[in-house]
Amino acid sequence: MRVIIGTIALAIAAVGCSSSADRSTNASSSALTQKFDITTLKGKAASLRATAPSEIRFSARMEFAADDDDGETSPDALLAPGSDLFAVPNPALLDGNAILGAQDHGGAPQNETSVAVDPNNPNRIVAGANDYVTGTWDCFLAPAFPCSAIADGYSGSYFSNDGGKTWCCASSDPAHLGTLIPGVEHLTGGQYDAGGDPSVTFDSRGRVYYAGLGFNRASPPNAVAVNRGTFDAAGNLTWGPPTFVAQTTAPSHIDDKEWIAADKSPTSPFRDRVYVTFTRFLFNPVTGAYVQSPIMIAVSKDNGATFTDPAIVGAPAVFSQGSRPLVAPDGTLYVIFSGSPPNGRFNSTWIAKSTDGGATFAPPVKIADRLGATPPNDAAFRMNSFPSGVVAPDGTLYVAWTAKMNNSATAYSIAGFCLAPATNADCHQSAVFSRSTDKGATWSTPRPINPALDASTRTPDGYVDPVEGTPPVRRVDTFWAGLTATPAGTIYSSYYGADVESPRRVCARVNPATGACVQFVFLNNARLDYFATNLTTGTSRKLTAHPINPRYSFSGFIGDYTDLAAGSDGVFHALWADTNAKQTVHWFFGTEFIAPNQPVINQQDVAVFNGSF
Repeated sequence: MRVIIGTIALAIAAVGCSSSADRSTNASSSALTQKFDITTLKGKAASLRATAPSEIRFSARMEFAADDDDGETSPDALLAPGSDLFAVPNPALLDGNAILGAQDHGGAPQNETSVAVDPNNPNRIVAGANDYVTGTWDCFLAPAFPCSAIADGYSGSYFSNDGGKTWCCASSDPAHLGTLIPGVEHLTGGQYDAGGDPSVTFDSRGRVYYAGLGFNRASPPNAVAVNRGTFDAAGNLTWGPPTFVAQTTAPSHIDDKEWIAADKSPTSPFRDRVYVTFTRFLFNPVTGAYVQSPIMIAVSKDNGATFTDPAIVGAPAVFSQGSRPLVAPDGTLYVIFSGSPPNGRFNSTWIAKSTDGGATFAPPVKIADRLGATPPNDAAFRMNSFPSGVVAPDGTLYVAWTAKMNNSATAYSIAGFCLAPATNADCHQSAVFSRSTDKGATWSTPRPINPALDASTRTPDGYVDPVEGTPPVRRVDTFWAGLTATPAGTIYSSYYGADVESPRRVCARVNPATGACVQFVFLNNARLDYFATNLTTGTSRKLTAHPINPRYSFSGFIGDYTDLAAGSDGVFHALWADTNAKQTVHWFFGTEFIAPNQPVINQQDVAVFNGSF
C-alpha cells in the first residue's frame, strides 16, 4: 500500500568515509596556493586531501557524502547480475542468502555499528547504524513525488528485550519511523539533509543515549546531535527530541566523528554524567585550507538535556581524528584518539585523562606510534586506524587500533611499519591492542589481537581458475576491532579478517542465447569473516557462517568501525555489517521496480552474534 503524506520542503545530503595513508607532514606548495569553497562538504573534503596531513580525513560517513550521492544506484546497476559467475562455477563462491539478526529485507543498506547493554538488564540491548532505509520507503510526499526520491543516509537504531534473539523495529515511512532517530534529518522532522556516525550508551539508571551527526552537503550547517531514549513498562523504546551540541553554520569549521559514553557506575562521584567527544575540523576562512582538527568534548550533567560548551582535549596533538570517551568504575574519564602534534613523524594513538568529570584534562599520553592502515590487498573499501577501548572492572585499560605492518615484522615497532605503497603485497593490516595497569601512565608493547590469524595466509576459495591461475599468497588482514569487558573482568574483542581470496576473474556479460560468458573482468576479491577473541584466555572463534563480499558497498564505503558490548550476565553482543542477505528491491532512491522485475540483490545489513566463550 502506498502512503500519501503532506508535502514538506526537503533537500538531499550524505556522508562519507575515511582513508588512511602514509603520513606526510607538509602539504605541497601548489596546494597551499589553492582556494577551496568550504561552504560545501565537497569543498571541505577537497581541502583536506590537498592541504591536510595524509591521515587526516573526515569520517567514512562524511567523506563518502562529499564524494557521492550516498547510496543512489542506477537501475541498470541494480539489475546487473548480482552473483559471481566464474569460468569454472563453484557453488561455494556464491554469496550467502541470510544473516543473523537482519532487520531490513527491502534492499536498504546499513553500516557502522554501535551497541550498548542496559547495566540493570542484560536482556535489553540497543544498537545503532547508518541506515539508508528511507531510500526504499513506499510512500509519497505528493502524488508523483516518492519519499525515496529525496532519501538519504539517516541515523538508525534497533533494540532487543530478549538478549539479542529478536530485534525491533522496522521503519516504513515518515509516519512510521520504527526506531529511526527523530528530529535530526528532514524526513524524520529535522533540519539537516543527512546524519550518521552512530554511537549508543546507557547510564546507570537504564536511560539510553544516541549520538550522531547532522549535516548538509551543499551548505555549512552541521551539528552533533544527542537523543535520549526511554523504555516503557512493556519494553518499547521511544526516542526524545535531539539536543544539538555545538551547532554551527560557519564554513570555517565542521564537526565530525563523535562518540558518546555515560558514567554508569552507581558509586562514581559523576554518576550518570554523559560525555560526547568529536573532531572539530578548522579551515582558513580566506583560502579554505585545512588548519587543524583538535578533539573536543562536551559534557551533560542533566541526562542529556543540555551540554557544556565544547573544550579541546589532547593538545598539542591537534592534527587528530577518531576519538572515544571511556569511563572507569571510579569515575575517571579517558579520551582516546588518533593524532599528531605539529611536525610529528607518525600519527600515534593517544589517551587523555580527567579526574574531575571532564572539567579539566592532564596532558595526553602517547600509547604508541603507528602507521595508518590502508585498504587490504585485493580490496577497495576505505580504511582507518581509529582506536577503540574499554576500562575493565579493576581499572585496567585496553585500547585497540589497526596498524599497517610489514609481513616480516616479528614485533610491533617503527622498524616493523610498512612504509611501502598500499599495493605492496609485503604489507598487511593488523588489529593490535595495548593495555595499561597504572591508569594510563604506561602501556604494554602492542600485539595482535589474534596472533594466529594475523600470521596466517588467506584461504583460496574456488581456485584454480583456468585463466587466472593459482591465487596470490596474501597475508590475512585484521581490522576495526571493538572492545568490551564483562563485570567479571573478561575482555572480548571483535573484528573483521580478510581471510579468504576468491578468483578475481568474474563474468561481466552473458550471451542470453547461449548462457556463455562473453566478457570477463578482474575485480578486487578479498572476502571477510568476522571474529571474536577472548583476550583474557586468548581463545578466538569465527562468528560468520559465510565469507562477506565487501564489493557490495557504496563506492568502497562499508563503514569506519564495528562494535560489541557485554551485559551483566557475561554474554557479549557483537554487531557488524554483513552482505550475505538476499533482498528484493521495490523502491530504491526514487526508482520503482514493478513485479516481476524486482531485482534480488545482496546488500549491507547489520548482523549480530550473542554469546560467550
